[in-house]
Amino acid sequence: MRIEDADDDPGLPVVALAKEYAHGTRVPPHAHRRAQLLYAITGTLRVTTEAGAWIVPSLRAVWIPPGVEHGFLIAGDVSMRTLYVDSRKAMVPDAGRCRVVAVSDLLRALILAACDERGDGDGGRVALMSGLILSELARAPEVPLSLPMPRDRRLAALCRALLDEPGRDDTLEGWAERCGASARTLARLFRRETGLSFGVWRQQARLAEALARLAQGGGVATAARAAGYGSPSAFSAMFRRALGETPLRYAEGAAGGPGLTARPSPPGGEGFPPRGSGGRTGGR
Repeated sequence: MRIEDADDDPGLPVVALAKEYAHGTRVPPHAHRRAQLLYAITGTLRVTTEAGAWIVPSLRAVWIPPGVEHGFLIAGDVSMRTLYVDSRKAMVPDAGRCRVVAVSDLLRALILAACDERGDGDGGRVALMSGLILSELARAPEVPLSLPMPRDRRLAALCRALLDEPGRDDTLEGWAERCGASARTLARLFRRETGLSFGVWRQQARLAEALARLAQGGGVATAARAAGYGSPSAFSAMFRRALGETPLRYAEGAAGGPGLTARPSPPGGEGFPPRGSGGRTGGR
C-alpha cells in the first residue's frame, strides 16, 4: 500500500505515503491524478488553492479532489501521512471540493497502518484496510477551517499577508494605502470575491490560527493572542459560539482527551462568528 513516488496505482483504491517536513517548509503548487487526504500526526498545515485556504491542525485532515492545484506551508515539524484515493470508489460528501474533516481514532489508526504496509504485504489485509478507510472517509464530519481566497491580485496579497501574520491589527484603510486602492474599493472587492467583509474574513483567519495553536499544545491565552484577543475570556466566549465548545475542551481533544466533537460546517463559513461578535477584530 505504501509508495515512495507515484500516486497512481490502478490496482489499489487507496495508496499511502509517509513523509517528514521541517517547520517553515513551503511546498509549491502541484496537482495529483487521484484525490488526496493530507493528515499531519504533528504540526499544522496551511493548504492553499486559487479558491481558498484551509488550516489543518492535528486531529484533522484535508480532502483535495483530483486535479486541483494546491500548495502548502508547514507550521511546526510535521509528520505527514498522505492517502491517494481513487475518487471513483470514494463515497465522500462534496468530493469535488476541498474540505477539512475530523479524523476518528479508527481512521487515524488505519492511516498509520496503511503507511506502514509494505508493497509485498498481505493483499487481503490491504483490501480490508482500504475498504475501512473508504468507509471512514464517507462518515468523516467536516469542520469549519476554510477561508475563501479572492482572485484580485491586491486582495490575494493582502490575504496571504494576514494568513502569515493573523494577529496584525492594521485597519482596512492601512491596507488600502499599501495596495494602491481606496478602502471603499477593497471593502467592495472583499464582499464580491469572498462573500465576507474584511473584518469577518480576518476573524476567520485568526480563529483558524488559534485552533492550530491549541492543537500544537499552546494554552488558551496564547491562542487568544494569536486570534487578536486581549482577553482570554472574550476569546473563549467567541470560540464557544463559533464551534460549540470551549477552547480548553478542544485542546484536551488535541492532546488525546475527550475534546471536541466536530460538527458539520454550515455553507459559506457560517460556522465562524459574525462581525462584531466580540474581541477586537470586528469593524476593521
